[in-house]
Amino acid sequence: MPIRPILRYPHPALKSVCAPVTAFGPSLAALADDLLATMRAAPGVGITAAHIGVLSRVTVLELDKAFGVRLYVNPEITWFSQETMNHAEGSVSMPGATDEVTRPRAIRFRYQDAEGTVHEETAEGFHAICIQHEVDQLDGIFWLQRLSRLKRDRLVKKWEKAQS
Repeated sequence: MPIRPILRYPHPALKSVCAPVTAFGPSLAALADDLLATMRAAPGVGITAAHIGVLSRVTVLELDKAFGVRLYVNPEITWFSQETMNHAEGSVSMPGATDEVTRPRAIRFRYQDAEGTVHEETAEGFHAICIQHEVDQLDGIFWLQRLSRLKRDRLVKKWEKAQS
């Protein structure tokens, strides 16, 4: 369960669409373990394989101890609520940078587990926000793209200044 290097914004892989996982087995389980260790070390509550340069549709979430660790393989959102909510978002690829993003409050989504079994769930609130954030990343949409141009430019300038 090694901790892997996290790609930093604006690495091109963070804008890449990830390929569906077709092979379920030990290598997927090892990737999931590495993602969990890397996410905890960052620290964060969610991470995708793209964050470590693996362009596969895999994400791990650990929102809190009660939620536990959840692995989502090939997640896709099948329904969004009309009701929205605002939440501060950030990324393990851009540590220290956050801003408020508006997203649907509830979603329905489909995914596979480590063995390839298909599941469908509904999520609300913070869980829904996190799934949307990570699915965006798997689709090559970095969270900054959900901000207005003005907010995005300000945040990027502030973050770049902090990196130098």
